[in-house]
Amino acid sequence: MDKAYTRPTIRARELRANATDAERRLWSILSARKLAGVRFNRQVPIGPFICDFVSRSAKLIIEVDGGQHDANHDADAQRTRYLEAQGYRVIRFWNNEVMQNLEGVAYTIQRALADMPSPDPSREREGS
Repeated sequence: MDKAYTRPTIRARELRANATDAERRLWSILSARKLAGVRFNRQVPIGPFICDFVSRSAKLIIEVDGGQHDANHDADAQRTRYLEAQGYRVIRFWNNEVMQNLEGVAYTIQRALADMPSPDPSREREGS
């Protein structure tokens, strides 16, 4: 095996340990099912990519982008197409959005979750 290769799970663990301020701030509202009762995980490998926040049950990926992503627009678009082909919806926020308007970011995520079909109809309560 090539020594330069890093297994995605190892890299994801490194990214969790070295989260940006914006990622830590967003995690403060996503962790422990705080937002709409939905479980999110941080730095989740999906195919060749490691996604910032993922709800597998809701099939929702949340990406928090710094300035480098402005220059990598084509790569981000290709990444989004791949993730959408895997059945996920991808929403992106800039670091400054998370830092300056966390309430608005939370609202946008809640709206995205509300607009999505229930992941498992058998889990819905009878008569609701």
